[in-house]
This record gives sequence, C-alpha cells and structure tokens, in this order.
Amino acid sequence: MRSVEAQLLHRPPGLSAGEIVRRLAAMQAQDIPSALLAFRARSATLTRADIDTAWHAREIVRIWGPRGTLHFTHADDLPWIHALTRRDTNILRRLAEEGVTGDDLLPLIAGALEGQGPLTKADLEQRLAGRARGQGVVHLVALAAYHGLAVLGPPRAGKPTYVHAADWLGAPVVPEPDRDRALKELATRYRRAHHPATPEDLAAWSGLPLGEARAAWRLSAAPPPPAEEGPVVRLAPAFDEYLMGWRSRDPILAAEHAREVFPGGGVLRPVVLVDGLVKGVWGRKGAQVSVRPFEELPEGPLADETADVRRFLAPREP
Repeated sequence: MRSVEAQLLHRPPGLSAGEIVRRLAAMQAQDIPSALLAFRARSATLTRADIDTAWHAREIVRIWGPRGTLHFTHADDLPWIHALTRRDTNILRRLAEEGVTGDDLLPLIAGALEGQGPLTKADLEQRLAGRARGQGVVHLVALAAYHGLAVLGPPRAGKPTYVHAADWLGAPVVPEPDRDRALKELATRYRRAHHPATPEDLAAWSGLPLGEARAAWRLSAAPPPPAEEGPVVRLAPAFDEYLMGWRSRDPILAAEHAREVFPGGGVLRPVVLVDGLVKGVWGRKGAQVSVRPFEELPEGPLADETADVRRFLAPREP
C-alpha cells in the first residue's frame, strides 16, 4: 500500500507551505481551491492566509511543471524542475491553431508582460492589441514559460494571472545545466514522497521518457521506508498528489468504485482516505461538507476531519 507518511498525510507538525511543496517535489495546482485543500490535508495548522503569504512572498511558485500540468513548486527548485519538465512540443502548433503566428512571438509576449506585474488574460489581450485572444494568449504565456520568462501569479478576482519571471522572481528561470544532477534531484525527491514506487511511476508522474526515468532512478538512492502511523482518515481534494503521483491507482482504489471517483469528462472527485485507501468521495458547498462513503467509516476521525475542512474553508475575518 502507498505510504500515507511519505505524502505527509499524517500531518507532521510545524511544516510551512514551502516545506510541504519541497517535500512533495511539486504539488498539483491546476485547480487552486483543490490545491489549497491539499495543503490542509497535510497540516493541522496552516491557514489559507499562510499559503497566500508564501505565494505572494515568492516562496512557492505556480508553473507548468510535471506532465505540462500546473503545479506549485518551491522557488529554490525551479532550475532543476524547469530543466526536466519544460517542453514546447505542442505550443507552436496550438498557437497556429489559434491563429497566432509570426517570427516575433517570444519578444511579443515578453514585452507584453515585462514590468507590468501580474496580468489577467483580459489584460494581456489589450496589451497584445489583437495579436492573440482567448487560449491563444495562454499558449503565448506558455511559450514564454518554456523560455523561463513567465510564471503564474496569484489570482485576481478569481481570474488566473501571468507575470514576467524577472518581475516576480528577480530574474528569468534558468534551467539547471547539468542534466544528470537534475535527474538525480528529481528521482530523490520523488522517491521520498512516493513510497513505494517504480521508475514507471516516476515516468508517469514527471512526463519524462521511461528510459530517462530509469536513468534518474539509478542516480538516486532508495529512501528508508517511512514508519506508518494509523489510523489516518483524511479528506483529500480532487487532483491530490496522492491520487495523481503514480502510474496506477489500483492499489488504493477498488475497481468497483473507480467510476465514482472518475466519472468521466475530466472530472475527479475528492476522496475519503482511510489508512491510505479510498473509502468514499466527498463534496462541499461553501464551507459545508458532505461525505458519500463506500462502506462504514470511522465516525470519530471522520467527524474531526469534516470539522477541520469547515474550519479551513470558513470565511476569513476582515
């Protein structure tokens, strides 16, 4: 069974938002509300304000990371993460599909971002003066991100923002030049946070070709197996690393319940974990939490978890 402790789901005390991200190597962040709840699942004391502070302080950074999916990563880890996960395979094709063409696309988007602070897509559309709209703008930012010139800023009024890396971080993101060093760091971090795992799991999580994942595996050392603590009941959000960090979910999710967690259409429901196994799904409306179990659940720990989610989601005091 997968390790609850390796994924910090036993909620070790004293970890900051930045330390949690570093311990996980990178944290899935395509959906920001779910990402915030992933921090809560790993800390009994972090608040949304604490996470916002780490983000605005540039300690954690939202980027296109493993598999080309949006992740939080620690600012100190950007060089090796960027070296291994950046890819432009489809960016130019997607830009062409959106009607965004020309030999000046990189200076175009870099110039639109530079010196402006975080901008929404609508802001960028205005600054681009008709050269790109809609998803074409996002693909232009992805092109800049590939070259280390853009990251995602904190949302504004619920809208994603994009910012020049030099404005946000003080300098563009420069990829680690020693690829073996980057591969060793990736595998070391991954193996510590994903136990047990295989090179095939690393390839699935990172997006690296299997041969390179195997090379990274050979460069790293196996971490000591974590000492499991139990029982642990946790309400994990959609897209949590515990669900997304391995090639297969079969070890933690019974086949007869798979459609309840993954109903199709890209939907992934939040799950109830009991000692690392998926034993139900849950949802929320505002700060209200509802649980749909697959079997009888431990009442006391579940009640504590539900109350903690409500605490975390409660409106902030002005």
